[in-house]
Order: sequence, then structure tokens, then C-alpha cells
Amino acid sequence: MLGLVENHSLTHSLPRTAAFFDLDKTVIAKSSTLTFGKSFYQGGLINRRAVLRTAYAQFVFLAGGADHDQMERMREYLSALCRGWNVQQVKEIVAETLHDLIDPIIYDEAASLIEEHHTAGRDVVIVSTSGAEVVEPIGELLGADRVVATRMVVGDDGCFTGEVEYYAYGPTKAEAIEELARSEGYDLSRCYAYSDSATDVPMLKSVGHPYAVNPDRALRREALAREWPILDFNRPVRLKQRLPSLSAPSRPALVAAAAAVGAAAATAGLVWYASRRRATAG
Repeated sequence: MLGLVENHSLTHSLPRTAAFFDLDKTVIAKSSTLTFGKSFYQGGLINRRAVLRTAYAQFVFLAGGADHDQMERMREYLSALCRGWNVQQVKEIVAETLHDLIDPIIYDEAASLIEEHHTAGRDVVIVSTSGAEVVEPIGELLGADRVVATRMVVGDDGCFTGEVEYYAYGPTKAEAIEELARSEGYDLSRCYAYSDSATDVPMLKSVGHPYAVNPDRALRREALAREWPILDFNRPVRLKQRLPSLSAPSRPALVAAAAAVGAAAATAGLVWYASRRRATAG
């Protein structure tokens, strides 16, 4: 696809490399967490009103972008929404519905890139603001080697306390990549990164080969100014229909940051909607 395969006879002694992928609207066509809204409702975690908000937020998310203020409001909303959720129940809901909900919305182009990077000997790392209970199973479905995701505090009762322990967003994504580079021996100047959002500019700047995928307006401007390649992904396809090998279990994952739920609000769209409702009520 992009000529990513290297001559291993020439590179076997070079430092290791990796390809870092944002998830929502980069690898999959929708928001990973909002997609599970109906399943969370059926499992009793959210009510019908929240399902309707989730559906609307999905539309807003697909039509627009997410700026810094919206993402910060999202973090506050996320804390309140998932407080008291049983972590094991969330994992079971995601596991039961993963293939039906996520498999059909994976971009064919992204799946091909993942395959090419693995063929070139690079690790594939999913770096997402969504929570690990959602992101980790998707990473395994994709054959990713590692996952970086938001994590939240889990109480002694096995439920989320509502406190955010680690927020994989903006500069913290870049910090996680740099930490992985130190621990895994990645040469970031030879690594790749892909994202759709301007909030991920720090992550893109941290590697030698950044790509803007389906970029929002702000990222498109940034990519043009920095002469970063721009990719358009528009062919969602079931993995088992185009590349059965990607549906197999992934190689052992060393999770950089994991243990949270993105809930039905890990996008700026849902927070934008909630804040707009409050403003209207005011």
C-alpha cells in the first residue's frame, strides 16, 4: 500500500520500530465507545435516555471534530457516568458484542496498513483516549501488539470509583509513546503514527513518519503546513472477509496503559451535546 516493507537482511541490526494508530475514525469508522451504547443499555449500565444521547453524539462525532475544551469536559462527564459500573460486567458486554459491532466498521485500508507494518517487522500499537475495557479487545481483534488507553480507578468492590487514573489524550499520548520507545528500544525517527484529530499532533510530531488519516479541519491545516501525508480511509469491511489472519489472536500484548472504560462518552460529541442541553436549560 505505502511501500512499508523493509529489507530485513539490511535492517536486522537496526533499532526496533513501531506503528502507532489512533483508533476512532482512524482504524474504525465510528467511536469505539459510543458504538457500545445499546449494549451497555441492554446490560443495565445506562438508561434509554442515555442511549438516545449516545446515538446523537455518534452523529456529532462523525460530522465534526474534538477540540481541547470538549475533550476536557468529556473527562469530567466520563468520571460521573461510569461511577459504580462493575468492571467485569463491562468486559463481558464488550466481549459478547465485539465482533458484531466492531468487525464491520474496521477500515480496509487500516487493516492493510497493520498487515504491512507487521510484515516489515514493526510492532503495532493502538493509542486511544477510550478506555482499556473497550480498546484492549479491539486491539486483540486487530492483531495489535500493544495498547495505550485511558484507565480509571477500580475500587475494592470491583467497580469504577469515578476517578481517572490516566487520561490518554493529547500530550500524554506522546509521553506514552516516548516511554514505550525507551522500554522497547524503538527508534522513533523510524516509527510511524496515524491519527484523524488535531489533538494528536503531539503524537504525530514524536515520530519520523506521521500520517493524517481522515483529518479534521485543524489537523488538515497542520498536515498541509508540515507537509505530512494525508490519507483518506472510506472502506469499512469485515476482517474475516478480507484478511482472515487479522482475526486471529494477537501476539502477546504488553499493555502500556490499561484498565479503564471509555463508557458511552469517550468522544467530544457526547460532552458537547450534554453541555448544550445544560446551556439551553439555563
